[in-house]
Order: sequence, then C-alpha cells, then structure tokens
Amino acid sequence: MKEILITNDDGYESEGLLALIDALKDFGHITVVAPSTEKSACGHSLTLTRPLSFISVGDDFYKLDDGTPSDCVYLALNSLFEIRKPDLIVSGINKGSNMGEDITYSGTAAAAMEGVLQGIPSIAISQVMDFTQPVGDFALAKKAIHTLVGKIFAGEFPLGEREFLNVNIPYNTEELTFEVTYAGYRYYANDAHLHRNPRGLEYYWLGLHPLEYKPRANREGHCDFEAIEAGKVSVSPIKLDLTAYKSMKKLKEWL
Repeated sequence: MKEILITNDDGYESEGLLALIDALKDFGHITVVAPSTEKSACGHSLTLTRPLSFISVGDDFYKLDDGTPSDCVYLALNSLFEIRKPDLIVSGINKGSNMGEDITYSGTAAAAMEGVLQGIPSIAISQVMDFTQPVGDFALAKKAIHTLVGKIFAGEFPLGEREFLNVNIPYNTEELTFEVTYAGYRYYANDAHLHRNPRGLEYYWLGLHPLEYKPRANREGHCDFEAIEAGKVSVSPIKLDLTAYKSMKKLKEWL
C-alpha cells in the first residue's frame, strides 16, 4: 500500500485540502498534517522560536498548532514516519496561483521543497482563481492530480534529486490538457493599502497583484502563465539549486 503525506498553506479546514484528500484516497494510506491557520506566502520558513504541537482532528489527520507548511512536512517525516517514509508528498490544493517568482513566496511550494530536501518525491498543486468568484469544486484540479499521481505510482517520479513538480490549474476550462512549462517572469507592484483605525493609528494591508508577466528570453516552450491563459494545466519542474551559474565567471573577474 502506498503512503501519501498531504499538507497545504491554507490551513487544515481549507476546501482545497479536503478536495485533495478526496482525489487521492484510492491510491493508498493518507496522512494529513496541515497548519492550524492560513500561512499563505510564508515561504520556506521553519518555526525555531517556540514549541509546536500536533493536534489530532481525525484519523491520521493533524493540525500543527501555528506551524508552517515546512514545519508540517519536517515534523511529520521525523515523528510520524520514523520507520517507513511516505512514497509521495502532495501540497495543496492551494486557493490561488503559484507561478513565476511567486514560487519563492509560496508556502504550498515550500512544503514540496521540504519534501524533496528530505528525499521524498513531492508535488505542489495550486488552483488559479478569479477571487471575485466563488471558490468552486476543484473538479479539474482533482482530475489533474489523480492523473499525475497515477502516472507516478505506475512508474517512477519523473524528476531528479531536489526537484519537485509545481502544478497550476486553469479556472477557465473543464478540459484536462497538460503542458510542461518553465516559471515565467512575474511583474510586481506596490499593493500596500494604508488605513486608519478608529483611534487614528495607521496600518497597512498587503493586497493581491494582478497576474502580469512576460516570457523569459531564450527559453523554449511556454511559461506557466501562458499555459494557464491557454486553458492548460501547467506542470513545471522546479529545482532547489538557486545558483546563478552564468554569472560566476563575471563575479570572479569582478573580485
């Protein structure tokens, strides 16, 4: 029987997490360890300044009190899976996209990063959304992750060491079509909103940026944003090696 560890960054009550569990329940035994509260955009952070506690909310279903997605994977692998490690880690289904440089912010992607750091094949899956509309039923996302996990368990994980699959699901189609993509070049702007409370104290809310991008120069194929615009499921191989190899020679000359 296959062992699957599931987590997310939207919290243990998220509709996307429950949809993911439903999509993968036929593949084997599922253990869920998810944050107790939403941890969107927490990146690959670990909690080092306070203790963490597993709180059982069901059979092999735990929330990690104020933990991050990386905490969830790290602690699950080192406490719940001491004898046999899971065959696969899946993080999601995130409510919102994780494309381009957003991958570096994403707690969803970070959980998959932690998984492959620990030597476990891992997938991050996110549902691109129009946040003016209802969440929806994640039907296409469920079909996509079921297909991908089925292919993995029927053969092998298609990537190398310290590489994970970053999957984004379009919101404007019901047709399942995969496209292998690279991470696009995301544009960012200042979306900090200044407000005042009833006593006049200023505070800020950080808002959502529009999904504006450009393809990267000298790259074959399409980026993740282009695939989503075309109504395709974007599947990107992401590696954890962040070294800018092409700049090493220039840096040596500069030094």
